[in-house]
Amino acid sequence: MRERAISAAIFVPVLIVALLLGGPWLAALILIAAGVASLEAMRLLLAAGYPVLVGLGVVLTLAIVADAAVPVDLAGSSAILIAVAVILAAVGAFARLDPKEGLATWVATVFGGVYVGMLGFILRLGHGAPDVPAGAPLGSALDGARAWVIVLVLAVWAYDTGAYLIGKTFGQRFGEATGLTKFLTHLSPSKTYAGLFGGLAATTIVLGLGMWLVGAPPWHALLIGPILGLAAQAGDLAESMLKRAAGMKDSSQLIPGHGGILDRVDSFLFAAPVLTLYVLTVLR
Repeated sequence: MRERAISAAIFVPVLIVALLLGGPWLAALILIAAGVASLEAMRLLLAAGYPVLVGLGVVLTLAIVADAAVPVDLAGSSAILIAVAVILAAVGAFARLDPKEGLATWVATVFGGVYVGMLGFILRLGHGAPDVPAGAPLGSALDGARAWVIVLVLAVWAYDTGAYLIGKTFGQRFGEATGLTKFLTHLSPSKTYAGLFGGLAATTIVLGLGMWLVGAPPWHALLIGPILGLAAQAGDLAESMLKRAAGMKDSSQLIPGHGGILDRVDSFLFAAPVLTLYVLTVLR
């Protein structure tokens, strides 16, 4: 617990400052996090028995995030980057003498790079989100780019916190009363239905508050809040599956008491695209 507290005291202020400053500062932080998380993902894939071209996978991740950080007029630029990566990974895999190993290398390299590259949706949300109206509570303090990213971060944190607190407090009693105890224990043995429902409720409430702060109708949280919470949970479980396959508890030991960077951003890998899609198609 002491290690977790020290790590949080160091990393959380850095994140908050980057969120408040926005622009190149936030982009730089996400690029650094994506690069480290991609290295961790490649390490997990190797440990799970999937050969990867580590350098190419990390470069693909960074290219996808950098493309999100600097919007350009070239339509489909991310798709073009992925297409180039598919070609380069195939060419790199030609060197594997066993075609089965070559195929695994090709697939795993592209997967690892794109998987962590989804962190770039945090930046796409900021670039594409609507402006904060002048009359909104945050209208005079933050622009739309920073405000909506903060809403995303708070909503995902709300899921994690709500799931942990409700699951720890009411998990056993809820299971005894309803017969719904734990789920997907082969991926994560501690996940309870009480925690799931508590996390979904917390996400919806915090997202509604966040939408009010940025001048969006809070009732939208009733539609997208539970979906966003499920996406955050799915992101966590997806990384758990990767770690289980690799036989590792954490993606690395970089952050004492917290594991690696991938352990800290796994929920955002699935949640960020979901909120970005909703905001750009419904609220913009």
